[in-house]
Amino acid sequence: MPVDPCLRAQIQLILDAHDEAEVFPGDWETTGDVNYLYRKDAILSFQQDAQRVTASIDRNFPVIEGEARPGRYAFRPVSDGVTLIRLHGLGLPPVPELLDVLDADAELGPPGTAAIDAVLWPVPYPCPATEPTEVPRGAAPFPEHAWDSPCRHPGHACDGEGVSVSIVDTGLLPDAAADHPWLAGVTGTLEDAYYPGTDQIRPYAGHGTFVAGCLCCMAPKATVSVEMGFESATGAFESDLAPVLEAALDRNPGIFVLTFVSATRNDLSLKTFDDLYERRIQYIEGLVVIVPAGNDGTSRLMWPAAYPWVVSVGALSESWRHRADFSNYGAWVDVYTPGQELVNAFAAGHYTCDEWPHAGEHRRFDGMAMWSGTSFSTPIFAGLVAARMSSTGQNGKQAAASLVQLAQGQLVDGTYPALYPGQACLDLEGA
Repeated sequence: MPVDPCLRAQIQLILDAHDEAEVFPGDWETTGDVNYLYRKDAILSFQQDAQRVTASIDRNFPVIEGEARPGRYAFRPVSDGVTLIRLHGLGLPPVPELLDVLDADAELGPPGTAAIDAVLWPVPYPCPATEPTEVPRGAAPFPEHAWDSPCRHPGHACDGEGVSVSIVDTGLLPDAAADHPWLAGVTGTLEDAYYPGTDQIRPYAGHGTFVAGCLCCMAPKATVSVEMGFESATGAFESDLAPVLEAALDRNPGIFVLTFVSATRNDLSLKTFDDLYERRIQYIEGLVVIVPAGNDGTSRLMWPAAYPWVVSVGALSESWRHRADFSNYGAWVDVYTPGQELVNAFAAGHYTCDEWPHAGEHRRFDGMAMWSGTSFSTPIFAGLVAARMSSTGQNGKQAAASLVQLAQGQLVDGTYPALYPGQACLDLEGA
């Protein structure tokens, strides 16, 4: 079956932006099957396993005559715990086939000792989640903060004051904080949203600003920083994200928001994130990590959303009464918040759609847009957590757990735990 034209457009954006990116399986354009994206001619392992991994490769794919073994590999530290192994040797198969052989090598260790360097991106498989849509000039953000929400502790506002949030996304548009009052005080790595010398907005530029806007509408006094992990929404290899994640954690946030997701080979977890959790995250008292479930409309595990140490967020439909059709779902998705037809800060300029059925359509934006996706329901939840923290004195983990508990008592479609703006500071006993 031919690949969905909307998915084809998104994958092609990534392939055009990353010369080293590859799709598995290789015949994805004719079969319509996209299992995962990865860095070709490179694999990841924990540092202590790197030499055993290359020894396994040499056992299973002996050095051919005339090839110098020392030149077969190049090692690059990704972090204090993970190594990227570049494969330069002759006679080695593509990475997925190579890893199949290594997984079967009992002498090396359990399957997954070596892994792909996965491509993660903040707008995965965007259909039927949308490209940004025009809104009338002067449109207000939606949903807005529910100021009448009751607080457990009198004298403590439900507004996120004193709570630090780090977001890893596409960065922050230069004039966003000045142009939009609810983004006042937000800082971050500045994003260039335009093609050089034009006012033409690049595909999915402004994503990080929209995310920050959604969060700030729920927690207007939180201290928010938007780090650049991606150039636009063309994704990044997980190994290249490592230093950005480390720098964001160095800010000592109470809430860590990662608005990206990926499918992986054999649904295995991500080496870079395994390491980050083992070395740092598990030791940061009270830190909550909040991530999107993804927009594939599937129950297949997605990462980092499937980790038990994160809160994974799905999207409610426009009516807030059902799961959005595009939202991923399953036991690994913890909570659902509004994620369809949200309105928030965006770039100003012209935009050309890339996706079917609107490919080639021209749109004009004045600094606001309507957008849908689990990467926007995620900051809605993160903002509610920040608001609850400022009101109750709970840390991030405690506040998130309380809100997930509340959501589990108000299921939509009989299955999906839902949380809404205005519910951040409810007394759970009286809810």
